[in-house]
Amino acid sequence: MSSMPLAAGAYNRVPQPTPSFWVIKLLAVTVGETAADFLALNLGLGLQLTSLLMTGILAVAIVLQFMQRRYVPFYYWFAVVLVSVVGTLLTDNLVDNLGVPLQTTAIVTAILLAITFALWYAAEKTLSIHTIITTRREVFYWIAILLTFALGTAVGDLVAEKFDVGYLNTGLLFALIIGVIALGYFVLRIDAVLSFWLAYILTRPLGASFGDLLSQPMEYGGLGLGTVVTSFIFLAAIVVIVVYMSFTRRGGELVSRQSEA
Repeated sequence: MSSMPLAAGAYNRVPQPTPSFWVIKLLAVTVGETAADFLALNLGLGLQLTSLLMTGILAVAIVLQFMQRRYVPFYYWFAVVLVSVVGTLLTDNLVDNLGVPLQTTAIVTAILLAITFALWYAAEKTLSIHTIITTRREVFYWIAILLTFALGTAVGDLVAEKFDVGYLNTGLLFALIIGVIALGYFVLRIDAVLSFWLAYILTRPLGASFGDLLSQPMEYGGLGLGTVVTSFIFLAAIVVIVVYMSFTRRGGELVSRQSEA
């Protein structure tokens, strides 16, 4: 049981991991990869200015999200898209500006994520995303989300670029690993919380790899669509799904004491 009792009839502030959730999450991570490149390179803002600008917008989005007392698709996914961008920029700054190797970046972000989970569990006795009904739990949740994006970016770049596996093969590799995790969850009944967070981390390099595959020039192993076209396509798809979620109210969850994990 949690160290904090659940209020009767409280609404979860984050969505259930439905198929729509995973689709839009993949779209969001792709936008994070391509939008960061578009702002920093195509618009010529540079990595530092882009990072400051997007971090400021993310701060506003997080404040708006925390003002909600239940899952509201627009505010939640607006924050996720921005976390995706900032998570990408966090890794890019460490690697490009500070010269931290991708291996070190991946290890450091993995350690920080593990510490976040440890502190979260120590305080709440659960890492379940089905009972994010307090501000403290939501703080832990969003810190973990940011670190999963940073970690996924580092791991994806490490495999695709440093190990020269290529964008397509990297995407297929992570898709296979996620498939194994899904098989373990549905068939072998491995822990739901562990399965969720592993899949959440790995969808970052999966989406980023396919984003790079679409946007990068052909001479670098991409299809040459460019960051503008790729970002627009995936942003448009996100908007359509968010509108659908808003009208159908899919993903919301009423939490009871029996829901505690």
